[in-house]
Amino acid sequence: MTNSNFWHDKFWHDKYPDGVPSEIDTGQYRSILDVLDYSARKYADKPVFSNLGKTLSYAELHHQSGLFCSYLQNHTDLRPGDRIAVMLPNLLQFPVAVFGALRAGLVVVNTNPLYTEREMEHQFNDSGAKALVVLSNMAHMAERVVPKTSIKHVVITNVGDMLPAVKRVLVNAVVKHVKKMVPDYVVPGAIPFTKAMKLGALNNPLDARKEGDETAVLQYTGGTTGVAKGAMLTHRNILSNMFQTKAMVARNLEDGKELLIAPLPLYHIFAFTVHCMVGMLVGAHNLLITNPRDMKTFMKDIKGKPFSMFVGLNTLFVGLMKNEEFRQMDFSHLKNTVSGGMALQMDTAERWEQLTGCKICEGYGMTETSPIVTINPLDRIKLGTIGIPVPSCELKVIDDDGNDLGLNEVGELCVRGPQVMKGYWENDEATADSIDADGWLKTGDIATIDDEGYATIVDRKKDMICISGFNVYPNELEEVLAMHPDVTQSAAIGVPHERSGEAIKVFIVSSNPQLNRDDVIAHLRKHVTGYKVPKQVEFRDQLPTTNVGKILRRELRDEELKKLAA
Repeated sequence: MTNSNFWHDKFWHDKYPDGVPSEIDTGQYRSILDVLDYSARKYADKPVFSNLGKTLSYAELHHQSGLFCSYLQNHTDLRPGDRIAVMLPNLLQFPVAVFGALRAGLVVVNTNPLYTEREMEHQFNDSGAKALVVLSNMAHMAERVVPKTSIKHVVITNVGDMLPAVKRVLVNAVVKHVKKMVPDYVVPGAIPFTKAMKLGALNNPLDARKEGDETAVLQYTGGTTGVAKGAMLTHRNILSNMFQTKAMVARNLEDGKELLIAPLPLYHIFAFTVHCMVGMLVGAHNLLITNPRDMKTFMKDIKGKPFSMFVGLNTLFVGLMKNEEFRQMDFSHLKNTVSGGMALQMDTAERWEQLTGCKICEGYGMTETSPIVTINPLDRIKLGTIGIPVPSCELKVIDDDGNDLGLNEVGELCVRGPQVMKGYWENDEATADSIDADGWLKTGDIATIDDEGYATIVDRKKDMICISGFNVYPNELEEVLAMHPDVTQSAAIGVPHERSGEAIKVFIVSSNPQLNRDDVIAHLRKHVTGYKVPKQVEFRDQLPTTNVGKILRRELRDEELKKLAA
């Protein structure tokens, strides 16, 4: 297809299920704060976020975020447009701090609390952050990094700071003195979160209203393919994706009556959009899981809860299904399971449906698209695909020369829609390389679109392995490896090879210590053609992953290159 308007208007229009509009209208809201105000009025007494046994109502969230807003406005020199880094896991302090900062007119810089000092320093300096909200567990790192940045104001919170007084003291004491999770630190001028909230109570907040095209969030790309860049996501970007996502995955949810499990970190734009935007719009109760890797606490948190929506990704679903306590839970209330962040494997999807009776609805998105681009319609899930584009979003695939390709052809996926970022923060060159003059964002993913309008990601363009001119996609090999009953995790990468340019190497985490290279090779030979069979197989106890469980192929490639250079 060469005419993108025809592609969208004539092809996509008829692909949406009944009740799903082909276009969205964000005119009723100017900014994210309008959604907060709306929800606080409509669902005032209903629960919005729970964590560690404490629940905030919508009205309480509005009040608490107002206290933090007031502190920022009256006890710092921060002004609208300044950047504030928020470095928190899934605790009640996260939505309080983020919405408080937005109400003060600040730009939120979501920061992974598992970052190294190097990553912190890069992100703080690149964003020009002037303030930081950080968990005490990581404050010792802030002590060393903050002096190298422009940060003037540091707010330090403890895990239990939003809990009732007695429980707060107990939880914070256990975390610091029993579990030894808070290394000693000295951050000159830092203020405790609890004191900031008390100071905020001395004045009334004055919401700094923002327009749709102003940046709300600087969301960094994670740096898995190089130096992390800050995607400027505007209020309109995030509002648009809120409506787009709601139309596709929340249309069977009842306002004010649903419990959503939130194991993915809210500082990740996928979880933020689902739980802090879509969830709030429908009056949902979001149960925040602070550490999903702590399966014992995870099970305790959700046991006996009538949860109706579960948001996760492939590695999380696999881990849950191995847990006997989870397997015995009541799934009768579960309406929707949404997967994003990494490829969903067919075996995982099929086993999840068998266990819970609920199909997994896989979607696709990017930091640069706020993030959701496509998703499987709830009543027309097509396993193995990432679904159809959300309303008001266009897709196309192009060849290496930028020419539009047709249906069932393989090329780079491009996206255009109101959720596409304004650009990269202070990086016009990178912005121009990613977004063309007509607003099309190049995703860097290789994909194809079938006759029914469903897109399928073949692999990352940069992860593609080239064997003597033949393209091999790691996702395909990892999908086949997942079919083996003894393989729990796998990753395929390309390594330099004198004759073929590249050779395939696979890394395996196995539940069976007897599994060997020959077993793996024999399994692959049954399912893929000869040139796709790896030359090298390495077994490991674990693979490097991001905080949400996405396997870092780049880190594995870097390790191999270092070995060759040694």
